[in-house]
Amino acid sequence: MTLDVQGMLKAIDAIGETLEMHKDYLTELDSAIGDADHGINMNRGFHKVREKLSAGTYVDLGAVLKDVGMTLMSSVGGAAGPLYGTFFMRMSMKLAGLQAADTSSLAEAMEEGLKGIVALGKAQLEDKTMVDALTPAVEALKKASGNGAALAAALESAVAAARAGMEATTPLVARKGRASYLGERSAGHQDPGATSTYLILSTLLTSLKERV
Repeated sequence: MTLDVQGMLKAIDAIGETLEMHKDYLTELDSAIGDADHGINMNRGFHKVREKLSAGTYVDLGAVLKDVGMTLMSSVGGAAGPLYGTFFMRMSMKLAGLQAADTSSLAEAMEEGLKGIVALGKAQLEDKTMVDALTPAVEALKKASGNGAALAAALESAVAAARAGMEATTPLVARKGRASYLGERSAGHQDPGATSTYLILSTLLTSLKERV
């Protein structure tokens, strides 16, 4: 099983639907420890992404993800735009020229995307950010790839790891971003960025399974 261009386009469209569906939930999470706009921003950004991709013609995965990244950078407010934009841009570089991604190439691309986020945002594990969901997801995907797992099975392990990482942000005290201004008061709230990361990865998995 691989993730081809049409599969990626379908997945990105599905991600847009998921983020629209969870817009209010993400905004509610962000209202507790942030600027109360994460859901609104992500929904707006992926709405622009869906418009961009629907108007284009793509022959390789890199081109798809480059347009995703550039669109998010230009349309998502706050820190999420540059961070998610960088993630998809760095992924696009790893998948440039490829018409389909297998477990190994997707793991390498997501690892490169994570490196981009860390370099830009300077966040580490337990800082209460999207990195807390994305890092274990990438590690699980790499481990599954090394064990020869099929793409869907590897993504299942990645999504499970992302969910655990997301849930583990609740008791943490934020050390990065807007939430860090609250200090100890940021504890007890699930991080919205980690939540949107989980939603994106889980939707990618669901979309991939629907194409089987």
